[in-house]
Amino acid sequence: MDEQMTKAQSTGVIQQQAQMARPDLAKRPNVGEWVIQAFLFFCGAVSILTTLGIVYELGKEAWLFLGSPDSNIIEFLTTTTWQPSIGQFGVLPLVNATLMTSFFAMLIALPIGLSTAIFLSEYASARARSILKPILEILAGVPTVVYGYFALTFMTPLLRSVFGENNVDIYNTLSAGLVMGIMIVPIVSSMSEDALSSVPHSLREAAYGLGATRFETAIQVVVPAALSGIIAAFIIGVSRAVGETMIVAIAAGSGPAFTFNPFRAAETMTGYIARISGGDLGYDTPDYNSIFAIGLLLFFITLALNLISRRLARRFREVYE
Repeated sequence: MDEQMTKAQSTGVIQQQAQMARPDLAKRPNVGEWVIQAFLFFCGAVSILTTLGIVYELGKEAWLFLGSPDSNIIEFLTTTTWQPSIGQFGVLPLVNATLMTSFFAMLIALPIGLSTAIFLSEYASARARSILKPILEILAGVPTVVYGYFALTFMTPLLRSVFGENNVDIYNTLSAGLVMGIMIVPIVSSMSEDALSSVPHSLREAAYGLGATRFETAIQVVVPAALSGIIAAFIIGVSRAVGETMIVAIAAGSGPAFTFNPFRAAETMTGYIARISGGDLGYDTPDYNSIFAIGLLLFFITLALNLISRRLARRFREVYE
């Protein structure tokens, strides 16, 4: 202890002598570090200002719809009929279709993505990992319009052949949701693998020392230790599914319908926005202004999912030293 204190005192004396010998070095600002800090601050400010700008523009345009005599925010959020042509603006059919497709997507993405992450982290050799990783990256890079036509030309005929052509519409939420799940698998697997790989090897070695098998170690030790990262991956996957546009616009249908039947056509929030914004409607009409109200609602849904993700990640986070 005395030896450490002596070394610390001698180090402080040497630093003071160096500063006294060259006082200009102690006061000279590091220009490179200042430039880096300014650049990082600028990037952070741009991100915050961009978010505020999005909220401002969406809110300003949405108020033209929500503040008009033709609409009512209570009816907008609680009624189940969306027919702008007769002045009925109940957003629940669009929200219901969005949640249905997202639910089916996560039924596919969560088990497959988590299983893939466990295999890559705990079982795969370096050669297998080098082969599977690029394949997952290719899936993540496929354009969503390709997934949309895949759902329409492959998944829908498959469902119709299994459940009957009379029971499954050509456009349905189930085929769109299943293909969305395939698209989200790389996101869930990549983030989950990062979380699993960050678990210290000492926990695995301790489990092996107690006689646990590799599977028991992965499921009962590694996965619980990485639960915060896995939950974050799941919530981000849900956010990605909620905001998906092209797949649902192509495969789910283009008519708002409040139905819980996954074999029927139903239009999602993003699908409606894509259809109306690409049409011939004039500016400042109720139909056109409604897409901004729907976009603002979609923004708040995504924001709520992110807040839930942060809270759950903080709740289940494990700190290792």
